[in-house]
Amino acid sequence: MFETGHEKHQERIHSMKAPWITYRPELKVLDCTIRDGGLMNDHQFSNDFVKAVYETCVDAGVDYMEIGYRNSKEMFPKKQFGAFRHSDEEDIRRITGDHDPEATGLKLAIMADAGKSDWAEDILPASESVVSMVRVACYVEQIPETVEMLCDAHEKGYETSCNIMAISTVQEVEIDQALEVLVQTPVGTICVVDSFGALYREQVDMLIRKYMDAVNETGKEVGIHAHNNQQLAFANTIEALILGANRVDATVDGLGRGAGNCPLELLLGFLRNPKFKIRPVYKLLEDHFVGLREELTWGPLVPYNITGQHNQHPRSAMALLDGDDRSRYLAFYDQVMRDI
Repeated sequence: MFETGHEKHQERIHSMKAPWITYRPELKVLDCTIRDGGLMNDHQFSNDFVKAVYETCVDAGVDYMEIGYRNSKEMFPKKQFGAFRHSDEEDIRRITGDHDPEATGLKLAIMADAGKSDWAEDILPASESVVSMVRVACYVEQIPETVEMLCDAHEKGYETSCNIMAISTVQEVEIDQALEVLVQTPVGTICVVDSFGALYREQVDMLIRKYMDAVNETGKEVGIHAHNNQQLAFANTIEALILGANRVDATVDGLGRGAGNCPLELLLGFLRNPKFKIRPVYKLLEDHFVGLREELTWGPLVPYNITGQHNQHPRSAMALLDGDDRSRYLAFYDQVMRDI
C-alpha cells in the first residue's frame, strides 16, 4: 500500500527531533573579553572594569574566564602595556582574591603566545596559582615550540588548550600534520580559530569535522574561536557546537581587535543550559560597555568586511580606521585587490 504525501509528511514530523530545546552539559563557555579585548587598548583596562567582567562571568555561570596573556615583559614592556598583557599572579589576585573555582563555578585561564612568552619561567606551578588553564596560541609553523609549551603547562598541573591561529590561510596537509602532532600531546582542547573572520559555514563544517576526527577516542575536545569580520562569528559558533564542538569562545559585546568576536550575550541567549544567566551580562553592558564604545571602536565595519571576504589580516583595515579618512571604502577595496 502506497503512502500518501500527507502520511509521509506526518511521518517526517514524528521522526524529527528538536535538539535546540535541550542542552549538552559537557559544552563549556569561555569568556575572553579581557584577553582579546585588550588588544584594542594595549590592555589598559581599569581594575574596576576587569573586576566587573570577572564578577559577571561568575554571576552568569560562565565556565572559564581568560583573564589575559602571560607574555614576555621584554617584548611587551610593563610601562607600555596594562597588567593583563602579562597577567602576573599578584595582578590576577588583585581582581579575584584567592579565587576558588569550586565555590564560584568559574575557572580562570591565561593565554601564552608561542614566540612571545617566557613560558618556562613565567608560568608558575598550578599549585601556586589561581589559574586553572593555560591556552597556547600559535601559528602552524610554531607547532614544535607549542608542543613544549603544552607539555610544560601540563606538567605544572594546568588544563591545556591550543589555538592554531589564522587557520583559513593554512594548507590542508599542514592542518592534518599539526593535528597529528597535537593529539600526541597532553593538550585537552584544540580550537578552530578564524583569525581573519574569513570562514563560511561550509569551511567551518570541514574544519570542525577534521578536528573531531583527529581527537576521536582521545578524550580531547574541539573548540571554536570565531571573529566577526563578515558578521558570521555567532553563526559559525553555533554551527561548530551543532557539529559537536564542546568548547566555545565569546566576548561581551563581541569586544576584540578589529571586527571583534562572537558576542557572549548572543551565545548565552542561544544556549539552553539553565546554569547560564544572561541578565548579569546585560547589566555589565549597560554599566561599562556603553561608555567603552565612546572610547574604542570595534565590530564588523566595512573595512573589516572587505579584509574578511578576501581572507586578509585586518591590520590594513585597522590602519584605515585609525586615520583621518575612515570612509575611503572604494580606495581601500582597490588596495586590497591589488595586494592579493
